[in-house]
Amino acid sequence: MIRIIAVTANNEKITDLTIDEADFKKHKWWWIDYSNPNDDEISKLKTKLHFHPLAIEDCIHSQQRPKLDYYDSFAFYVAHTIGPKHYDKHEIDFFIGSNFIVTFHHRNLKEIDQVWNILMKRATNDEWDEYRVFYEVMDKVVDNFFPIVYELEDKINEVEENPDNKSMDVLLDNLFDFRHALLKLRHTINPIRDLFYRVLNSHHLEGIKDRREYFADIYDHLLKLSEMVASNREITNDIRDNFISLNSYQQNKVIQVLTVITSIFAPLTFIAGIYGMNFVNMPELTWESGYFVVLIIMFVLTVAMVLWFKKKGWFGGKS
Repeated sequence: MIRIIAVTANNEKITDLTIDEADFKKHKWWWIDYSNPNDDEISKLKTKLHFHPLAIEDCIHSQQRPKLDYYDSFAFYVAHTIGPKHYDKHEIDFFIGSNFIVTFHHRNLKEIDQVWNILMKRATNDEWDEYRVFYEVMDKVVDNFFPIVYELEDKINEVEENPDNKSMDVLLDNLFDFRHALLKLRHTINPIRDLFYRVLNSHHLEGIKDRREYFADIYDHLLKLSEMVASNREITNDIRDNFISLNSYQQNKVIQVLTVITSIFAPLTFIAGIYGMNFVNMPELTWESGYFVVLIIMFVLTVAMVLWFKKKGWFGGKS
């Protein structure tokens, strides 16, 4: 689908034009939006809009890294937004010239729709131009990152506090899922941050210079997002290490208790083993009280060892 907004010299909007009727020189500025276009609509990028084949190729083959390329009559930008459920990246391409902006994306994006609806509702458009559209779209893209990061942060805190008393295996599975989501966010946010650093330091973009403070604000938000993602990944590292240490500690305590129990029964087994030997000449076998004496010795030995191990703290107390 292709939709068009043309703004006249009198700042009036024209929205009933087709791509074949587009004339960049006739109106003050244009916004042409490609949303999930078909092959015939994509061909208009070359036959009607006369964009460079390499830029068109980058549009067709999505998942390019965020970047800025300069061409003779336009600048080409690649940016990404991200879905809130599966954290999948969606590419947005921008062709921006002296009086036009063309946005290209393979699926409907709420950020584009939000800015489109804002522009459609405005009575006058004297403050808007192609770089104002670019700023508004990217501002919405960056703003929509924050709820995703905040939601992940809350989920990580739940793992740390564990209010539902989930097992450690479940908590670790959730934690690794969150780390994977944070990795996706980092791979999305950091390249856009680098793109805006280059945009702010470019000497070829007059539209950026005129609104430098606005684009600098987006860059500041990207820096904050990048730091939040890095901080949350460090927190997940700490939680993971704590879980692993706690699990090792619990295993060691279990092994320690089992070792103590084995140590208690070792001398008892030794005594029982001696009297279980099938030798005829064993004088103790003729004792009338021998059986009870051995039981008493075994009982006293057991109690003494338990008390000694308890004093040493081998049952979980202080050593």
